[in-house]
Amino acid sequence: MTNIQFQSGAIDAGGCISNAWEMLKANYGIYLGISLIAMILTGCIPCINLFLIGPIAGGIYYVVLRDMRAEPIDFGMMFKGFEKFVPLMVIGLIQSIPGVIAQVIQYGARFAEIGMGGMGSGRDFEFFQTGRGDTALAGGIMVIVVIVAIAFVIFSVIWWAVFFFAVPLAMEYDLSPIDAIKLSARAGMSNIGGLIVLLIFEAMLVLVGMLLICIGMFLISIPVIYLANAFAYRQVFPLIEQQFNMAPPPPTAYGFGGGQPGY
Repeated sequence: MTNIQFQSGAIDAGGCISNAWEMLKANYGIYLGISLIAMILTGCIPCINLFLIGPIAGGIYYVVLRDMRAEPIDFGMMFKGFEKFVPLMVIGLIQSIPGVIAQVIQYGARFAEIGMGGMGSGRDFEFFQTGRGDTALAGGIMVIVVIVAIAFVIFSVIWWAVFFFAVPLAMEYDLSPIDAIKLSARAGMSNIGGLIVLLIFEAMLVLVGMLLICIGMFLISIPVIYLANAFAYRQVFPLIEQQFNMAPPPPTAYGFGGGQPGY
């Protein structure tokens, strides 16, 4: 694997969001169209969407990273990820495992609820009149469910951080899925604090978008998140020809003397 260097503790989450907003304003039509198509392809086609997550994300990174270098961009470039379909598909599939598990658990719980509802027909009153033993059992099950849920959330966040940089690395450096995931894991764990702060900021963006009758989420929040993720990647894997000021505090985080703009 090529000796690709990354920066530790380099993510300025606030800078990612603000730079993403400025970039979105400059090319709003292109990024809105890209975001809407990406959401449709990765969210509205059951099963098949799992195979498209990686290539679509790769195309988005391709467009944003070109825009950062002040190179021309257009809507069709979002499909550049399909030129590296297999490696990006593999990364996307592995990255989606926690989401698949969550969906399986969710559907399983729904089927179990339907089954219990059918079996317990006419016995609802007696169920809620059970003794202390049953109440204690129900309470114990609830505690276990809460603990498992918290553990799964923590696992999902770590998994997300491990794979955060894998797609853009494979897209930009032609890495194999294994090499991209290994390097992404090292970089993600070295920037876990900044990634978590970025995740919190992006969750707040989604919340604000939902408060705006959900329209804001599709028109603003999602496009900003796509761009902010690309800015976070470039902060950790900087290029000398970068056109944006990406240096988070401290100014020496990237190894540059004064953290001058343009890097």
